[in-house]
Order: sequence, then structure tokens, then C-alpha cells
Amino acid sequence: MSIALHAERGTVTIPAATVAALIKTAAEAVAGARIRHRRHVEVQADETRVHVSIELAARFGTTLPGLARGVQERVRDALETMCGVTVDAVDVAIEEVG
Repeated sequence: MSIALHAERGTVTIPAATVAALIKTAAEAVAGARIRHRRHVEVQADETRVHVSIELAARFGTTLPGLARGVQERVRDALETMCGVTVDAVDVAIEEVG
């Protein structure tokens, strides 16, 4: 889903593909995390709030709860900093270990 930020001087739209790429880059910055495919990133947004769901693959030997928390923090920080939205939640499902 695209993010549209409405302001006095006009609207800034961040397309869904851009949001997904930002989320993927932020999540994969955490050691041991890999987004399975872009289609495994779901974003629900209104004008200023975002809810993200991600399916991950984790490297074998990685502490899974720590990995998930790291991804949640990175994704939240990236969206809030780069898009100017409030992130309500980042749900992480670890679907694969390898």
C-alpha cells in the first residue's frame, strides 16, 4: 500500500514498491534476517499511521526472538525517519530457517 502524506503545500506519495524496498533493506540490515520475497511484506496505512507484517527467513543459529526484535526496531526507525509516519506495529513471522 502506498503512503500519502497530505500537507498544506500538496501531497507526497510514496508508492507501495518504494515502501516495500525500504522495509526489505531495513529488515535485511539485521544480521541473519532475509525477507523471503517482496510479496511477504504487507503494509496497512492511513494518513499518518502504518502497520507492517513481514515474513522472514533466518540464518540457522540465529536467536529468533532477538532477530525479530532487531527487525522490528530497524523497520520502525526507517519508516518513521524516512517517511515521517508513526508505526503502530511491525509484526514479524519467521517462516524459514536455513
